[in-house]
Amino acid sequence: MTKIAILGGGSWGTALSIVLSRSRKPHEISLWMRDPAQAEAVARTRDNDLYLPGCRIPPKVHITGKLQECLSDAAIVVGAMPSAHARAVYTQALPFVQDFVGGPTTAAAATALVSATKGLEPATHLGMSEVIAQVFASRQPTETRVAVLSGPSFALEVARGDPTALVVAAKVNVPLSKEGAGRFERLSDYIQAEFAGRSFRLYSNDDVVGVELAGAMKNVIAIAAGACQGLGLGSNAIAALVTRGLAEMSRLALALGARPETLSGLAGLGDLVLTCTGALSRNRKVGIELGKGRALPEILASTRMVAEGVGTCGALLALAGEHHIELPIASQVDAILHHGKSPMEAMVDIMERPQKRE
Repeated sequence: MTKIAILGGGSWGTALSIVLSRSRKPHEISLWMRDPAQAEAVARTRDNDLYLPGCRIPPKVHITGKLQECLSDAAIVVGAMPSAHARAVYTQALPFVQDFVGGPTTAAAATALVSATKGLEPATHLGMSEVIAQVFASRQPTETRVAVLSGPSFALEVARGDPTALVVAAKVNVPLSKEGAGRFERLSDYIQAEFAGRSFRLYSNDDVVGVELAGAMKNVIAIAAGACQGLGLGSNAIAALVTRGLAEMSRLALALGARPETLSGLAGLGDLVLTCTGALSRNRKVGIELGKGRALPEILASTRMVAEGVGTCGALLALAGEHHIELPIASQVDAILHHGKSPMEAMVDIMERPQKRE
């Protein structure tokens, strides 16, 4: 039986532990929570009342505050921690990830890492797959064992079994068997088969850059969409913002090597629409409160949830600057978040930019 270790006991990590316990293939599921006291309480009640209340965690999910215990004998390790904490968690996990690179080996013996975090590392502007590669650099070739999971997915809906379709991206032609022609030639196909369930559909992809960047960038656009709602603006404004936001996302992603179809698919357009319009979107909620005039520190202090767009925005602009890509919406969001600009001023400045062809 394949063991899946999930690192991160927030709403997304908890939802993944629930949905993966229902997958078509039988699994041993282990969920690691950073706070041992929280892990003990959730293991006892089977309810993560801090992050995903009311969603019962099946008894088969082992919950622990001990990283080594969680990772022991895991064939698949899923990272579901906030992007700002990812490097520290993966560094702690490094000694306990077994047979990450062992030369020619079988799929069952080679641990695969799956990043389910949608964000960029604030200090380095790196995607999570790049952070993993750096942390595991002493155990190359890491790229053969890293996949990215992204797409339109609210944790609550995933946990309660609502139909959800995501994308799992990894580099193509990566044999997992020593013969080079095993059951799965691609890591994405392996993860797809292991994770699939009645309400959890995965599409495989080889565009790691596109899937990862789309998942990070849509959060910034969602803050802008929420600000529009907080200002009392109507559907015209939201439709324009989503459309131009997708153009902005595509511009940067394509410059970094992504494929256009990835940005128009689940990881791009699908997740953007969900995050900009869905009532459960954390980033949209932050934007709504900003539009109503609340200060960012007050908004963030009022919730345990992490709105990835807040930390990703500056990293995204820095990355765009390195590649000479203009991101007008992200620039205005950054000005609102970190430079005291009002959402109304930002909206006016966006609308009064020089006219141009689409």
